[in-house]
Amino acid sequence: MNVDNLRQEVLDCAEKTGTKKQHDRGKLTARERITRLFDEGTFQEIGMFVTHRCTQFGMQEKKIAGDGVITGVGMVNGKVVYATFQDFRASGGTLGEMHAKKICNVLNSAINCGAPFVFVADSGGARIQEGVDSLAGFGDIFYLNTKASGVIPQISAILGPCAGGAVYSPALTDFIFTVNNISKMFITGPSVVKEVSGAEVDSESLGGAKMHSSVSGVANFISENEDDCFALIRELLNIIPHNNFEIENRKQYKGIEMSGSISDVLPLDFNKIYDVKNIISLIADNGAYFEVSSHYAENMFTGFIYIDGRRIAVIANNPAFKAGSIDINASVKAARFVRFADSFNIPILTLVDTPGYMPGLEEERGGIIRHGAKLLYAYSEANVAKVTLVLRKAFGGAYIAMCSKHLGADMVYAYENAQIAVLGAQAAYDIICASSLKGDKDEQSKRSTFIEEYNNNVMNVLQAANRGYVDDIIKPIETKAALSSAFSLFDSKKTYKIEKKHGNIPL
Repeated sequence: MNVDNLRQEVLDCAEKTGTKKQHDRGKLTARERITRLFDEGTFQEIGMFVTHRCTQFGMQEKKIAGDGVITGVGMVNGKVVYATFQDFRASGGTLGEMHAKKICNVLNSAINCGAPFVFVADSGGARIQEGVDSLAGFGDIFYLNTKASGVIPQISAILGPCAGGAVYSPALTDFIFTVNNISKMFITGPSVVKEVSGAEVDSESLGGAKMHSSVSGVANFISENEDDCFALIRELLNIIPHNNFEIENRKQYKGIEMSGSISDVLPLDFNKIYDVKNIISLIADNGAYFEVSSHYAENMFTGFIYIDGRRIAVIANNPAFKAGSIDINASVKAARFVRFADSFNIPILTLVDTPGYMPGLEEERGGIIRHGAKLLYAYSEANVAKVTLVLRKAFGGAYIAMCSKHLGADMVYAYENAQIAVLGAQAAYDIICASSLKGDKDEQSKRSTFIEEYNNNVMNVLQAANRGYVDDIIKPIETKAALSSAFSLFDSKKTYKIEKKHGNIPL
């Protein structure tokens, strides 16, 4: 037995079966992808000589390099990361019994070693010839994805087709990366959709990267090519913790000065829109933020920043879209991000500027009550340090949902002219007074008096501060210093949970 010859035989088997086709599709091969993800020369392949043992339909005569998947471990940014790369050149990267066992093997190792796991999907789906063994393989992977959740970060990169049962493993991971015109995810393809419903749809509209990153919200990131995709994955791995018990090694950063004035970008007129990212960049060290799901539910920002060298997860209403109101998609997006941050002990900063939950027939029929409750649940259950800043307005149930004191915020700040109430002044007038004063000759005068009194006595942020719902009222220039101080105070926060198996999140 010559090991070198055997190794070369595995490499040659894949190379002979579709490298040019892979490149013609604008895709890298599995081994080229390895070089893009891992630090040079660090990848150690595991299970290179694994082969299938199927003997039906002539499979005993068929050689599949590595059984269609490359698995192993290496270094990313100098830290250990486990990964699997489905190889479309090897029998379409189809998943059979041994293919699944290879994936489960390295995922188990990642859990045991407390290291992130990256799954690169590029597969024709279940290997039909292996029947139930193929289905069992999917189930085994899903089970381990669930066991790993909240223990180690799990990242999926969809770099080719990913259909049928195969889509559920990525869906169980923490972040999904896609590449425009390459990534395809769907339960059933266009031909099945046409057969069942008669509707004609192309694969890009049904499950392409743009659709999943902006409409369905399944994907968190979209890139224009694979090189950019892997660079983005490496950047995320450099930000997030390695596992759920990692103690953060704070970055060196001198000073808590902001790079500009928040007052210059935050309109005093509450009806004027602005992009909350401009405020986030002023608060963040070096003005840098890493946004997650930037094309989906844009009325809610989610992402990571550093404040005085400390890693922070940020959730923020964005008035530049839908006035910052909270709809179904925004609720689910924010809730999932809160749960990731809490799972991996990342402190949470919430920036509030919202007129409330989004009203409307479509939202109600879509289940805004149930989906909106997810955000309440996620914040209430999170026990990391939680700091909230009310920028302008916080009305109704949305005030409560955006990590208010009532959901366990450790520190709540608000700017001097912030407003907190059930409703805005005009809406309150319409409900309380409009019908009774209709036709009154002094209606306009009484309306002005009502709104003035309501602004001063109900909406004024001092009312909330008097009741202890706002801990401090600050000026915009004091923002970063106040936030840095608050997160520093809660570095050693410990909470003790009520004994129970688990709660019942409103899924």
